[in-house]
Amino acid sequence: MKALSALSQFVSKTFAFWVLLFAVLAYLYPPVFKPMVAWITPLLGLIMFGMGLTLMPRDFKAVFTRPRDVLIGIVGQFVIMPVVAYGLCFGMNLPPEIAVGVILVGCCPGGTASNVITYLARGDVALSVTITSCTTLLAPLVTPFLIWLFANQWIDIDPLAMFWSICQIVLLPIALGVGLHALLGKRLEVATTALPLVSVTGIVMIVSAVVAVSQPRLASTGLLIFSVVVLHNAFGLLLGFLLGRLFKLPPAKCKCLSIEVGMQNSGLGVALAAAHFAAMPLAAVPSAIFSFWHNISGPIVATIYHRIRN
Repeated sequence: MKALSALSQFVSKTFAFWVLLFAVLAYLYPPVFKPMVAWITPLLGLIMFGMGLTLMPRDFKAVFTRPRDVLIGIVGQFVIMPVVAYGLCFGMNLPPEIAVGVILVGCCPGGTASNVITYLARGDVALSVTITSCTTLLAPLVTPFLIWLFANQWIDIDPLAMFWSICQIVLLPIALGVGLHALLGKRLEVATTALPLVSVTGIVMIVSAVVAVSQPRLASTGLLIFSVVVLHNAFGLLLGFLLGRLFKLPPAKCKCLSIEVGMQNSGLGVALAAAHFAAMPLAAVPSAIFSFWHNISGPIVATIYHRIRN
């Protein structure tokens, strides 16, 4: 068990390296990784199931004890990132296929990695966990509506079909995980020890599949997509922090809001692109690159925030 835990922690800490390594391999040898496309949705479901295994009633305590803080985080997540994505699409005159992908990742809920980054930044971890959980559970309703609102000029959006997809990919696996956790409790300790390893493996496979399928067009658009993803993430981190300052929140909560807003559940973006925008292969690429990039920018921001006194 100790060996598994050590391996899991090592892989989790070196997450960005593994994503980059396998993305490069997928670019060089696409036929090897293309078959993984069929596994994108099941893999994300497995990751969400793992998230459910770690959730407990106390993770939602802040909803009742600090509803204002949680509401600020939820609204910030679902307003700042979609609006920034929309602005970047027009400001950088992005092609429709890339614009849809950028808006897609912007409309996703917060990523679970944000909780770890908030801890490293000496932010409000309890608030971070609550906001992540709430935005994830609200995603089936909010994400399809936002994608329809911001991306309908480039492609026809079916919000109901997307709602059902997110229920299958996110809500049902999380509900199963929560139920199993409630049933078995401490007997799941070995399983939860391996969760970081499972999550990293799943995301690495998802990113590799997207890179392999999009390889022919990445050579000409890769730098553009990378640039917009970096800007999107940077604006999210900055505006999330300023949102906390606007409401005169203490530094620990400002750090939390910054990280929650700036880090997305980009795996969900990839899965939705694969399921609903198959005719636009590049639509999945911004989410795939976001998966890599926010695990580089997150620790950098955490190091800076760690020096800010609470």
